[in-house]
Amino acid sequence: MLRTTSLFLLLPLLCGPPSLRATVELPRLISDGMILQREAPVELWGRADPGERLTLAFGATRYSARADTDGHWAIELPPQPAGGPHELTFSGSNTVAVRDVYFGDVWLCGGQSNMELTMERVKEKYAAIIAAGQPPLIRQFLVPDAYDFRREHEDLDAGAWEPLTAESILGFSAVAYFFAREIHARTGVPIGLVNAALGGSPVEAWLSEDSLREFPAAFAELQRFKDQSLIDSIEAADRARQNQWYAELNQRDAGLAQGWHRADLDDADWAEMEIPGFWADTPTGELDGVVWFRKTITVPRSMAGRPAALWLGRIVDQDFAYLNDSLVGTTGYQYPPRRYYFGPNILRAGENTIAARVVNSAGRGGFVPDKPYYVATATDTLPIAGTWKFRVGAAIDPLAPPTFVRWQPGGLYNRMIHPLRRYRIKGVLWYQGESNVSRAAGYRRAFAQLIEQWRADWGQGDFPFLFVQLANFMEAHDAPTASNWAELRAEQAAVLDLQPNTGMAVAIDLGEWNDIHPLDKASVGQRLALLARKIAYGETNLPAASPRPVAVDFQADRVVIELSAAADGLVLRAGATARHVAISADGEEFVWATATLDGNKLIVSHPEIERPVAVRYAWADNPAGANLYNRAGLPVWPFEVRRG
Repeated sequence: MLRTTSLFLLLPLLCGPPSLRATVELPRLISDGMILQREAPVELWGRADPGERLTLAFGATRYSARADTDGHWAIELPPQPAGGPHELTFSGSNTVAVRDVYFGDVWLCGGQSNMELTMERVKEKYAAIIAAGQPPLIRQFLVPDAYDFRREHEDLDAGAWEPLTAESILGFSAVAYFFAREIHARTGVPIGLVNAALGGSPVEAWLSEDSLREFPAAFAELQRFKDQSLIDSIEAADRARQNQWYAELNQRDAGLAQGWHRADLDDADWAEMEIPGFWADTPTGELDGVVWFRKTITVPRSMAGRPAALWLGRIVDQDFAYLNDSLVGTTGYQYPPRRYYFGPNILRAGENTIAARVVNSAGRGGFVPDKPYYVATATDTLPIAGTWKFRVGAAIDPLAPPTFVRWQPGGLYNRMIHPLRRYRIKGVLWYQGESNVSRAAGYRRAFAQLIEQWRADWGQGDFPFLFVQLANFMEAHDAPTASNWAELRAEQAAVLDLQPNTGMAVAIDLGEWNDIHPLDKASVGQRLALLARKIAYGETNLPAASPRPVAVDFQADRVVIELSAAADGLVLRAGATARHVAISADGEEFVWATATLDGNKLIVSHPEIERPVAVRYAWADNPAGANLYNRAGLPVWPFEVRRG
């Protein structure tokens, strides 16, 4: 059977010498191992010689198209059931076969580092899951990190579909993996993940030029960065500044010159410091530059001569770690965990010396508390937190941060999102917002615009758009305080009322006070999967969304807040009263309130406030102790309500 696409007019075949003919070319996404969206029309497209006629063989059916005057062609496949493997063969002046193709559900995974963060980062936490074997029909296409401010790209520069295996899993987005694992277990269909995320990126970087017109400051920045000479000068200045700073630092560093990493070094006159901690809290005070640390540990014979790992928590900013004179690892910036694996020839029975050269370019340098600090073999663990020796290698003026050109408005959309828009998807998973915290006001407009624009790009209507609200982060406070993180969370929540078919996974109980990249990615993925099961897969009675305020009654001496209460009502964890509830008589100054549950209503009061005008719940960078949940285990989302 032969079917002819109606997407382009049938033009006369342009003939010419064979050597001048173009070949049939496919975009990067249409390649071996791809997952195509099931049960919906799917467009396949590419390039060929202008006017060239080509044929697609799919099973027993043939489809044909003719390239337009610019060499573009497209063929639409009718809806297909989940399954495979299939082979698609495109024939023109050449033949291209795309093999191992499955139909299933395709999810676009966007945002910044908490979406980008891979299973490699959390492999110790989920070692048993990784070792247990993987579902064979989950695949990821990793979109290369790239930007362009001057034009929208039609294709990617690289990328391939990668099946989930025992070896490849470490390269999968952790949030997306746990989401896909849950959905695949529930539906049994193949799951394709198109991973287009970049650490540190603000929401404006993922908007098109047309969308950015609604935001004059961001639009102006996009125009400014269309000047390649400006980019070149900024990057050259950044490189020169950094090179000069590190060259001067290395030249001044007495520890480099005198070998302070050596195990036989006499460090009897060095100062002492408790690790983990920051040297700003010692008599040394705040300084930027390089500080050396040393500790002698006694290794039992059972650990000697074995492969092992040195765990140094997290360090601000850069470190070089030595064990018995050997450099066992280095990390260039503060966020990754320090996990340095080494072979059997390093550890020896008896005394061993650990040394760390810590470079801090600005702010408080040192070792982040509440992280793992130990030496470990497969069977033994030796703690190394406690008293260390330390000495300043060099002090220097702080280094100004780089410009991060790639995060400027519009650039990531042009290079990483626009090329994807013809590839049919089931929906979007989004985890982003940390980079907009310092200017939280207005985030709802930009994020809602992004959702609207992406839906218009794909032309699939209001496909599900599921996102993660920011997790708890930074130190908890004893009193109610202002919080940019809480403001940003409120902006995220407001998008649910601005855009249909959206869902928000609340994560205020999944973060870590000392890490902007919390390790619990399984719970995040599972909460996104709950939302998908309800919004995208039709489990209408599923308690998938966190409870939220639905009605508020400001009375003379108290406030009654009715909360949505799926999953058989609300519960208070660890206590009879709700914690992290604050009340205000003027809307500016807040104090902790007494708050109790009466069914699905939260009753809030304070003996010294007769006419309250505002209530906040979990309104903090890190609302530690917030204890309102529904019976499905989903936390009530952070909120602020005001009188009138």
